[in-house]
Amino acid sequence: MSELASRAEELDAVDELAAKRAEFVLDEVVYLDGNSLGALPAAVPGRIADVVARQWGELRIRSWEESGWWTAPERIGDRIAPLVGAARGQVVVGDSTSVNVFKALVGAVRLAGPGRDEIVVDATTFPTDGYIAESAARLTGRTLRPVAPAEVPGVLGDRTAAVLLNHVDYRTGRLHDLPGLTAAVHAAGAYAVWDLCHSAGALPVGLDEHGVDLAVGCTYKYLNGGPGAPAYLYVRRELQDRFDSPLPGWNSHAEPFGMRADYRPAPGALRGRVGTPDILSMLALEAALEVWDGVSVEAVRAKSLALTDFFLECVAEYVSAGRVECLTPSAHAERGSQVALRCADAGPVMARLVERGVVGDFRAPDVLRFGFTPLYVGFAEVERAARVLAEVLAGAG
Repeated sequence: MSELASRAEELDAVDELAAKRAEFVLDEVVYLDGNSLGALPAAVPGRIADVVARQWGELRIRSWEESGWWTAPERIGDRIAPLVGAARGQVVVGDSTSVNVFKALVGAVRLAGPGRDEIVVDATTFPTDGYIAESAARLTGRTLRPVAPAEVPGVLGDRTAAVLLNHVDYRTGRLHDLPGLTAAVHAAGAYAVWDLCHSAGALPVGLDEHGVDLAVGCTYKYLNGGPGAPAYLYVRRELQDRFDSPLPGWNSHAEPFGMRADYRPAPGALRGRVGTPDILSMLALEAALEVWDGVSVEAVRAKSLALTDFFLECVAEYVSAGRVECLTPSAHAERGSQVALRCADAGPVMARLVERGVVGDFRAPDVLRFGFTPLYVGFAEVERAARVLAEVLAGAG
């Protein structure tokens, strides 16, 4: 046994989150793609069976009240809230991340009011966020200004209405300065909208602490909600009475069953709802969130950094010098919960890794991504992944 493999066993022996692994359905594969789709929590299949067979099959429409379907969006939002550093009553679950980005960004522009005619967007963002920002700019008559996150403070001014940023870069795993950038946006009199898809469930976010205005995120990555699980929208409590959603629906009406011709928004975060909730996927998410019982986000962050540190150490030890280039920052303050490695033949390399039982993913044209979900990834798996990577790279070379 190598020195690193021996150390991996020692680290697993003292891992305070190791017991959580038993709450997931896992096999012998080293699964390092939880930053795309989280593993299946063991409680979900039984819960969904009950939802389908009893709640839908037997109770049918009575389940809107008797099974709590109607209150699911805000109830599950309150389960997510502590994972992103928010108090209850500010997060509502529903729709996709893309739809919530649209609601949040247009809502932020409306909060800014006339006279502020520019939207600033992260130029390195996930493409869809950029597409939606461009559409929101056209819809609201604003100019779109794409810049790198580090350049944001220098372009803010009295024209800025809203700024849309990703907390963690989906390609490189770079963690951006949410507290500092939010403060800069506020100093300019604008509103900050954050996309938390690659940070929620992997590290502390601190939405309330740092005064974030609006935020969105998906639930199928580190929150393990399942494919197509509904996303969420955070609206800071102080802004809720003025939040004017561009997608008002019957489900966010103050009297949803009044069927009135005029729209009057519900109070609080409920005005972020639109149409009928996706009950099957929403209740699967609720069951999935039970794995977070008794877990602190701080403990998750500590293990995440330990896992990524150990992986980088193993790669440096096992992989021939110059074969890969690490794109993920080494500084903890700048790192999310993934490691991105660049190599010219990344596509074929990832395909061979998957064949060997190490599952990460490939991002064109030349990036290998490895996501580390602390609730079910262990140090021995990390060592194995780096060792297999070295063998694949040596063979490919």
